Amino acid sequence: MNKTKANLDKGLLIGTRPLLEAIEAGKEIDKVMIQRGLKSPTFQELLPYIKKHQVPFQYVPIEKLNRITRKNHQGVIAFSSSVEFQNIETIVEDCFAQGKNPLILLLDRVTDVRNFGAICRTAECTGVDAVVVPTRNSAPVNFDALKTSAGALHHIPVCREMNLKETISYLKNSGLKMIGCTEKTDDLLFETDLSGPACLVMGSEENGISPEYLKMCDYKVKLPMSGKIGSLNVSVATGALLYEVVRQRSLAN
Repeated sequence: MNKTKANLDKGLLIGTRPLLEAIEAGKEIDKVMIQRGLKSPTFQELLPYIKKHQVPFQYVPIEKLNRITRKNHQGVIAFSSSVEFQNIETIVEDCFAQGKNPLILLLDRVTDVRNFGAICRTAECTGVDAVVVPTRNSAPVNFDALKTSAGALHHIPVCREMNLKETISYLKNSGLKMIGCTEKTDDLLFETDLSGPACLVMGSEENGISPEYLKMCDYKVKLPMSGKIGSLNVSVATGALLYEVVRQRSLAN
């Protein structure tokens, strides 16, 4: 199978008209790449749809588009999502209606697709009710993510949010404890009450949780580190935190 055919199989949309039709049909779009300086009439028709439906997009050099496909892309290439994004408010409300303590996982700037897929696999195994990601600066929810998750992305809701600050405020107002995992604290996760309605916040390996989101956390916890390396892979750290939640919840029941 050649590279172009493989990309098509993974949800590549080439050209302005196919993307416009996909958006109109309600297909979930992961991201759009647009040639810098593009001013064609069909693109001028497409751009309002992209903005209206809050589809992530970026302007790139034409060379980048040409490396992805040799077909006539008309200056626009898009990647369709492998999942249908869900509404976080609906999920939280449904959890409470069922008499269940919501467990939400919020990922801030986790951009590596393999880490994202592995995190979603662990999240599904530990009973997480939804994974929240930002519209920008997040790993693509594509074929590779689905494969790395071992199919977990078919079973766990993913919520893509334009404004994480507003989402955090909503979760706090709904009664969820915001628990940020960061090395900038002295509190160990084993010494913190992680039971009850909660949202766990994980940041990027390079920069951790954004300062504005970290300030909004009710609790800040860290994992004990005994070795010479000062941090864990974000997927491993997330797994450790989630299983501590599972342990505490089992003791509370």
